[in-house]
Amino acid sequence: MRTAWEFIVGPPLPTQRLESERLNKVRALAAFSPDALSSIAYANQEIFLGLVVAGAAGLFFSWQIALAIAGLLAVLALSYSQTLWAYPGGGGSYTVAKENLGPSLGLIAAGALLIDYVLTAAVSLTAGVAAIASAFPNLWPYRVELALMLLAIILLANLRGLRESGTVMAVPVYLFLVAFLGMLAWGVVVALRDGPGSWAAAPQVVPLSSFLLLHTFAAGCTALTGIEAISNGITAFRDPVSRNANRTLWVMAILMGSLFLGSIGLTQYLGVLPQGEETILSALARRLLDGSPAYFIVQASTLLVLAVAANTSFAGFPRVASVLARDRYLPHQFSQLGDRLVFSNGMVVLAGLTAVLILIFGGDSHALIPLFAVGVFIAFTLSQAGMVVHWIRLKGPGWPWKTAANGLGAAVTTVTFLVVAVSKFREGAWVVLLLIPTLAGLFYSVNRHYREVSRELTLHGLPPSLRPVPEPRVVLPISGVHRGVVEALRYAEALTAHVTAVYVETHPGDAERVRKDWEHWAGKVPLVIVPSPYRSIIGPLLEFLDQTDREHHDGQAATVILPEFVPAKWWQVLLHNQTAWMLKLALLYRRRRGGASRPVIDIPYYLKE
Repeated sequence: MRTAWEFIVGPPLPTQRLESERLNKVRALAAFSPDALSSIAYANQEIFLGLVVAGAAGLFFSWQIALAIAGLLAVLALSYSQTLWAYPGGGGSYTVAKENLGPSLGLIAAGALLIDYVLTAAVSLTAGVAAIASAFPNLWPYRVELALMLLAIILLANLRGLRESGTVMAVPVYLFLVAFLGMLAWGVVVALRDGPGSWAAAPQVVPLSSFLLLHTFAAGCTALTGIEAISNGITAFRDPVSRNANRTLWVMAILMGSLFLGSIGLTQYLGVLPQGEETILSALARRLLDGSPAYFIVQASTLLVLAVAANTSFAGFPRVASVLARDRYLPHQFSQLGDRLVFSNGMVVLAGLTAVLILIFGGDSHALIPLFAVGVFIAFTLSQAGMVVHWIRLKGPGWPWKTAANGLGAAVTTVTFLVVAVSKFREGAWVVLLLIPTLAGLFYSVNRHYREVSRELTLHGLPPSLRPVPEPRVVLPISGVHRGVVEALRYAEALTAHVTAVYVETHPGDAERVRKDWEHWAGKVPLVIVPSPYRSIIGPLLEFLDQTDREHHDGQAATVILPEFVPAKWWQVLLHNQTAWMLKLALLYRRRRGGASRPVIDIPYYLKE
C-alpha cells in the first residue's frame, strides 16, 4: 500500500532505472532552457526602466544595448560549448575553476552559482506573476501568494523525477516558443504595414551619461542567466552526452537571441510604452494583438515559462550541491539520490531559500534584480579563465583556437562583471559580493570537519591492543517499575552481573513506593535513589554516572541502558514528556570524561494502543 508521500511524488525507483531517467534533447531543452528563454521578460523590463528616466529619446539606445548583449551571448555560447566537450562529467564553473585555478577560486565559483540559482528561481517566479497580473490587474495584491504556490508546484514536479519534470516543463516551454515567436512574426507584418510608432518616427537624439548606459546594460545582462545551466547539468543528458548537450546549447542560444532582439526591436520601432504597472512585454503584446484572445495566450504562456524557469535552478542547484558534497565541501546528504533518483535534499533547500526571498522582497522582481547577475558573471569569468588554463595545459587538437575562444569569453565576462558590480553596487550587489566569499569560507569549514573526522576514524597505523575488554558495568535509569523497565533489566542482566538501577527522586516520598516495587520485581539488583531538590532529572543522573565511574576506577565508563516506551500513534508522543529521549541526547553529545566513551543502549517497548 502506498504511503501519502509516495502518492504525491510517486513510488521509489530502483537504481538501475537511473540511465533511463536521463533526458533526450527535446526534454533537456525544456528542462534547462526556461530561465534563458524567459529572461527576456525581466531583462527587457529592466532595459526599459533604465532608459525611460531619460524620456522617450533615451529609449532609442535600447537597440544598441540589445545588440551588445546579443554579442555577449554569442561569445558565451561559443565558450561554454568548449566546456561541454572538455568536462562531460558535469560541475560546470566549479569543476573547471577548481581543477585549473585551484580550490579557492573553485569554491568562489560554486558559491556564486548557488546564490544565482536561488535568485533565478525567485526572480522567475515573481516576474511570471507580474506577467499575468499585467493582464489581470486584480491579481497584483496576491503576487506573493501566487509566487509561493507556483514554487510548490515546481518543487513537486521535480521531486517526482527527471523525466516527469522534463515532460511537465516541455508543455509551457514549447507553448511559449510558439506563442511568442508567432507574435514576433506577426509583429514584423504590423511594422511593415503601420510603419514606426509616434515617438520612434521622430527621434530626438540626446546625449546620455555613460553611467546610465552602463547601468542599463548591466540590468539587461540578466538576459544571459541560464546559459551555463547545461554545463552544470550535462550528466542528465543521454549518451553521447557532450554532443547532445552541445546541440541543445546552440538551439537555446539561437532562440534566446531571436526572442531578445525581436522583442526589443519591435518595442522600439513601434514606439511601445506601457501603462500603469503593466510590463513592457505586455504592452508590446497588447499593441500587436489588441486585447484579443491571442494576447491572453501570450501572457499566460509567459507566466508559465517564467514559472518553470525556476526549473533551471531545480535542475542546476542540486547538481552543483551534489558535486560539492562529493568533494566534502557540503553535507553528504546533498550527494544522495532520493527515492525518485533525484537530488531531493538540494531541491528542498533551494525551495526554502527561494520562498524566503519571495517573502522578504514582497514578490517584487524589480527589487530582486540588483542582486541578480553579479554571481553568474563571477562564475562565467572563472569558468572561462579555467578553460584557458585547461587548453594550454592539455594542448590537444585545435587547442590554439579553443584557447582563443575561451580567452575571449574570459575577457568579455570580466569587463561585464566589473560593469555589473560597479553599477549595481549601491543597489544591493554588495550583499552578493560579501555573501560569496562567506559561502566559500563555510565550504572550507565543512571540508575541515570531514577531514578531521576521517583522521580520527582512520585505522591506518592503529596498534593492536592486547588488553582484554573488561566486563561492562551497567547503569539502568528508571522512572518507575513497569513492563518496559523489566524488559530492559532482563537485557542488562544478560550482558553482565554488574547492574545498578538508579531512580532520580524529584518529589519527596516517591522513592519509597518505587523501592518496594523494585524489590518485588527486580530481586537482588541494587537500586540507588538520587535526590533532586530542584526537580531536575538529567543533571543529577549525569553527576551520579561520573561519581560511580570515579569510584570503580576500572578504565571504563558505565554503560547506560535506557528503557523507553514508544506510543502506537505519532500524535501520542505529544502526551509524554520524552525524558528518555532528552537523556539520550545529553549522553550522546556530552564529551567523554576520564578518557573513556560511554555506551548508550536504547531498549524500546512498543505500546499497542
